[in-house]
Amino acid sequence: MTKVQEQWCASRAGDWPRMRVFAFDHRLQFEQMEGASPRKIGAFKALCLRAAKKVADGRPGYGILCDGRLGGDALKQATGGDLWIGRPLEWPGSRPLTLEPEAGSDFEGLAAWPKSHVVKLLCFYHPQDPAQMKAQQEQTVTDLFLATRRHGLEFLLEVIPSKVGPVDETTTPRIIQRFYDLGVFPDWWKLEPFRTDAAWRAACEAIEKNDPNTRGIVVLGLDAPAEDLCDSFALAAKHPLVKGFAVGRTIFADTARRWMLQEVDDDSAVATMARNFDRLCDVWDSARVFSKGEPS
Repeated sequence: MTKVQEQWCASRAGDWPRMRVFAFDHRLQFEQMEGASPRKIGAFKALCLRAAKKVADGRPGYGILCDGRLGGDALKQATGGDLWIGRPLEWPGSRPLTLEPEAGSDFEGLAAWPKSHVVKLLCFYHPQDPAQMKAQQEQTVTDLFLATRRHGLEFLLEVIPSKVGPVDETTTPRIIQRFYDLGVFPDWWKLEPFRTDAAWRAACEAIEKNDPNTRGIVVLGLDAPAEDLCDSFALAAKHPLVKGFAVGRTIFADTARRWMLQEVDDDSAVATMARNFDRLCDVWDSARVFSKGEPS
């Protein structure tokens, strides 16, 4: 790790030993819902924020992922509060990776971002990608990372290789090492749930050997049923570097579809999503306690 990276880590504000994140930064998935419109999507994201705040109740260790294009109002309402805020810049579903227009041609859009907003970037990347695609995606990730540093913003890198190629216990660790070799030092990693303890061990080791001062990892949900996430959390929680989760569709998907069709009202939608989010928080907290050998 370079001296510049050490200085950056020392300058970061706040401490996030726990991360329970309600992710509603989805754009394409909302746009594809029957009855959806940009106005309605923005209004629903404000309900998601209400649900997140209801569960957090001013306590530390909670956060949201919310976009600026469709969720701008919710972002404004959340800024300055107690929640950790992550904000995506990938164009949804793009491969090779491209960015939201708000980034700007030379990332000048980041100048307007509050320093409390963490830049989140999802890349569908696989070690077996064609050379041209791999080079293009690596360049985009590297350029955005350097831009976040210039603008004093933290960076979260999310990689999902399983959607684009076969994976084993070495796939994600190889990706992690590749980006460190390129000089990319994410403050946070967002990783898909692994099926074995060995896979989690290998991923954590790949991060820690390159950046002992990383903020840590959050595990994503991939629209898994809540019962499947229980098993995923139990594995992930064994590893101290995994600080928590960032889950979205498991919490909001059914409610959003019904709300877009006016089958549920605002208060009912907030109550249901808060209940779903709170349940996942309890599952994570119980898994973390159990992993430390303490009574649950």
